Amino acid sequence: MKILILTHRVPFPQNGGYPIVVCNTVRGLVNLGHEVSLVALNAKRYHHHEHSDDDNDLISKINYRAFNIDIGVSVFDVALNLFSKTSFNINRYYSAEFERLLIQEVRTTNYDIIQFEGLMVSLYLGAVRKHSSARLIYRAHNIENQIWQRLSEQKSDPFKKSYLKMHAKRIKDYELKQLNNFDGIAVFTQQDKSTLLEYGTKIPIEIMPVGIYLDHYKPDFSKTEFPSLFFLGSLDWLPNREGIEWFLENFHKDLTDGDLRVRFYVAGNDIPERFDDYDVLGKIFIQGEVDDALEFVNSKSIMIVPLLTSGGMRVKIVEGMAMQKCIISTSLGAEGINYEDQVNILIANNQDEFYETIKLCIADENYCKYIGLNARKLVEEQHDVNIVTQKLIDFYKIVIVLV
Repeated sequence: MKILILTHRVPFPQNGGYPIVVCNTVRGLVNLGHEVSLVALNAKRYHHHEHSDDDNDLISKINYRAFNIDIGVSVFDVALNLFSKTSFNINRYYSAEFERLLIQEVRTTNYDIIQFEGLMVSLYLGAVRKHSSARLIYRAHNIENQIWQRLSEQKSDPFKKSYLKMHAKRIKDYELKQLNNFDGIAVFTQQDKSTLLEYGTKIPIEIMPVGIYLDHYKPDFSKTEFPSLFFLGSLDWLPNREGIEWFLENFHKDLTDGDLRVRFYVAGNDIPERFDDYDVLGKIFIQGEVDDALEFVNSKSIMIVPLLTSGGMRVKIVEGMAMQKCIISTSLGAEGINYEDQVNILIANNQDEFYETIKLCIADENYCKYIGLNARKLVEEQHDVNIVTQKLIDFYKIVIVLV
């Protein structure tokens, strides 16, 4: 098949959930013998990242292009958007010039499948539909309006709550308008499929869990600090930022002066400068972006995922499981993973539960290893990228026949 993948950001380097999912999908399709093109919007904030050897290897096997776009929003833009019926969080990814180039692309090449990776690139659905006979697949990385709705529910400030609810409604209206215009939808979780069916989606929907290359994940416990807590995630994604702020605000004293005698490391992209205030010498380390994410994960023992608002499937949890980490997550953070609490993950949904679970883990290394070993087994059974990619191809074939 000839397959075109459209993304709202450059998936290189592969340093976050979205890039990892996209690149694993592309590599899986290439390995199965399909001809893949990848066209990405290159948001201004991501312009200066260097490609790794792994990135360059993948790029050499596909037809890849990136289009620079400035998604920055001024205070004036935000104020003006108050009187609009759509959300600037979607509209800022529209470029008339990119749309013209995309039309030329789909006219020139007779694609079998065009896959839209997330809601932002669905802005170009109408243009692609008009100029291509390809089957159009939407991959819902999240149910976007749910994230904004859940964010609003966490706010006590009336203005912030109202503002976030407004965006949630606008994004939901847009999602509902777009969904049935595709030929098929791939989601990561049963919860997301159920939500889309409740929205009245009539087209085929298939669950495709996160797939990873297990050979890349080789834990080495001789290099692991025990006990140690860590968080790894991009803080330009609001649910991550909100969750880790909640954790730091609630556990800062316990970690620095209390009974939780364990070092805590925070790493990831786009960590705001204000997070430096949480840093405490020898106890809490705000590290920012790390050169090698898997090396960082391997060097620590207990992973925390304090997500309060989310959707889809957290790639970092799947990766942490592959690295045999003992993971403490909210049930919302672990949504979509076929976990068993206290067997292959530990679920904590409030401050008291996090406290007691951390206290248990830092006192019992063998228990942490037991959880981590079972986590690896789960990933091997359900998240092997080769199995997941073949399932995606089978879904493409069904959509081609049905439409």
